[in-house]
Amino acid sequence: MQDTNALVQMAPGAKPPAVDGDGTAAQVVPRTLNARQKAAIVVRLLLNEGADIPLEDLPDDLQEKLTHQLGEMGLVDRVTLDSVAQEFGDALDNIGLSFPHGLAGALDAINGKIAPATAARLRKVAGVRQIGDPWQRLREIPAEDLAAMAQAESTEVAAVILSKLETAKAAKLLGLLPGPVARRITYAVAKTTNVTPEAVERIGWSLATQLDRRPAQAFTDGPGARVGAILNQSASTTRDGLLTALDEEDSEFASVVRQSIFTFAHISSRIVARDVPAILREVDQPVLVSALAGAAADDDKISVEFLLSSMSSRMADNIREEIAERGRVKQSEAEDAMTQIVGTIRDMVDEGTISLIETDDDDEEN
Repeated sequence: MQDTNALVQMAPGAKPPAVDGDGTAAQVVPRTLNARQKAAIVVRLLLNEGADIPLEDLPDDLQEKLTHQLGEMGLVDRVTLDSVAQEFGDALDNIGLSFPHGLAGALDAINGKIAPATAARLRKVAGVRQIGDPWQRLREIPAEDLAAMAQAESTEVAAVILSKLETAKAAKLLGLLPGPVARRITYAVAKTTNVTPEAVERIGWSLATQLDRRPAQAFTDGPGARVGAILNQSASTTRDGLLTALDEEDSEFASVVRQSIFTFAHISSRIVARDVPAILREVDQPVLVSALAGAAADDDKISVEFLLSSMSSRMADNIREEIAERGRVKQSEAEDAMTQIVGTIRDMVDEGTISLIETDDDDEEN
């Protein structure tokens, strides 16, 4: 039978193996390759195995050189392939720590871990030749910011923005735009067929640069959300008094604050019934009993009935028995218990465990 290694080594560029005096083939020696050829072999091997290699993250000149090298390789014998694969595996095993490429990559790696002002300044330094996908960063900013960008740019650029977003976020973006503007942008998407990848990348970097030029903000939340968060933890009498005063001073700001407020009374209208068991698992039962037993306002009582009807009948009966045994609860104690439940709900919303039902009612008085 003919030696398999001999057949492999007869690939173009390989030398036939020498034969010893006893007729057996001598040890086959791998071909001598340069670093670029070895890289081409590794890339081809990984692609054959179905690996997802982000070659688009390489600089353009390296992508071009790699493509040319792949076209020049022809056939590679198995011994050479095994040798390159072994060398690549050993190199990976010897890696102790990997760092991002360049300043732009480093900024992406520590995004949110350093001061916004420092990050903005460093991004400006990184600006001229940035590496990576600018659209990845743009997809992460709020839809409200994207809507402002879309209105400030030409209809054609806005159509590119819409096309590069996930469908859910693109739909939300359209919903934030005035009707005529949304229609023009949607129609302009039909004209993006011949837009080149280079143009899309330039648009992405231009928009990302605009983000870098924005002054760093000390607060991540708007003023309405911050005041609303404070009033969420305030006693109802304090909250109602301050909202009345805000109505007199600045009714528009008072409306924004009301949209950010979530109190015990809002549970019945903004919590999905199926989420109630998960919420109650995070609340101590004595706190729950104090809140339900001490609810005095009509809206609070509606939330009490909503909570009881959304739990198992056995648990609801036990809670009702404890409420009856508890008797009268001081208002301060009841409000403190309600505040704890509301705080638990807000934490779960922030963690993404549950979601609040969106409401268009801007005139809630609670």
